[in-house]
Amino acid sequence: MTARLYFDDPYLVEFEASVVRRAARGGRPALVLDHTAFYPESGGQPADRGTINGVKVMDVQEDGGDIWHAVETDVPGDRVRGKIDWALRFDRMQQHSGQHILSQAFIETLNGETCSFHLGDEVSTLEIGLGRIDEPGLERVERAANAVVFENREVKTYFVPEDKIAEVPLRRPPKKEGTIRIVEVAGFDYSACGGTHVRRTGEIGLIKVTRWEKIRGNLRFDFLCGGRALADYVQKNRDLRRLGGLFSVGDKDVPSAMEKTLADLKSQKKAARAMQETLAGFEARALIDKEPGKIIRRVFTDKTPDEVKLLALKIIRQASRVVLFAVQAQPQSHILMARSDDLTIDLRPFASIVSSIVNGKGGGGPSLVEIVTLDPARLDEALLKVEESLPQGN
Repeated sequence: MTARLYFDDPYLVEFEASVVRRAARGGRPALVLDHTAFYPESGGQPADRGTINGVKVMDVQEDGGDIWHAVETDVPGDRVRGKIDWALRFDRMQQHSGQHILSQAFIETLNGETCSFHLGDEVSTLEIGLGRIDEPGLERVERAANAVVFENREVKTYFVPEDKIAEVPLRRPPKKEGTIRIVEVAGFDYSACGGTHVRRTGEIGLIKVTRWEKIRGNLRFDFLCGGRALADYVQKNRDLRRLGGLFSVGDKDVPSAMEKTLADLKSQKKAARAMQETLAGFEARALIDKEPGKIIRRVFTDKTPDEVKLLALKIIRQASRVVLFAVQAQPQSHILMARSDDLTIDLRPFASIVSSIVNGKGGGGPSLVEIVTLDPARLDEALLKVEESLPQGN
């Protein structure tokens, strides 16, 4: 069984050890050492990274008491020197210790039990047994958690034999039997945990929940601690200053300025839509007058698909016509076939004619068919083929 140095000293960065066993695991060479400071993946905490004799450690896994270190290339020799990626280790210590505090804060504030925890590379998540939460409730949880951080309480780890576990006020019952490792945030939280943790809560830094969503009838919270919370604040503050500059207002006035701008934009879009409707009506009448026959065929390069669809609908509502329109654009070109309600032609069979020429996809109903294609070169050819295939009567 590999001795675990991180239990005694999670701040240990370098160590020497003897190679006990070698094998290939997951397509990579792997080593078992007599003792290690590398934390193996477990309990929601990812495995440590670092080097052994300068060779990158790609993964660390426990198997039957042995800890296997998968390395990038073979590491020769019986004695090796391991080095932990300290920046990554400390980041995870901040997140994991912060999770313990946040979980207990949810219990004490909202009676919300932790259902699961995941420590991600960029953001960590907690699933809490709550059906709903509001902003004031979440703020109370955050204040309770950060109060423990600011008090700089001691974080202790120790092993408790099975017959003494009942004497420890654990937040959740242990999943394993036998001797249990306890992580205690002095006077606040007691958890069965084998992870790496800070010595005092002040090292965790700010604990901040960034978003939440419903999952399996519970709520899942994204949260950041320490360095991650600082980086998030720096980015959001930079973005806020930039928005303030764009709107020529102070940081606190950005939300109201954005709301006003969005309201103005909505009003302008409504006015533009009304104007577009009017112009489309005039353009439709002009096309009807110019094309006295039953069929109007056009390929447009200066309109959007929505604009062309609006024009087609205006035409078939004003006159008895079949409209064959195409929009040449990137990355997709559009073909639209429409007919007025007084005509009995079913346009659906003509979709196959178009698709065979332009390799398009789409469909619709008897009076309106839309097709998209990545081939803009043969649009008019496809429309002409449909025009030639349309019956001369109704």
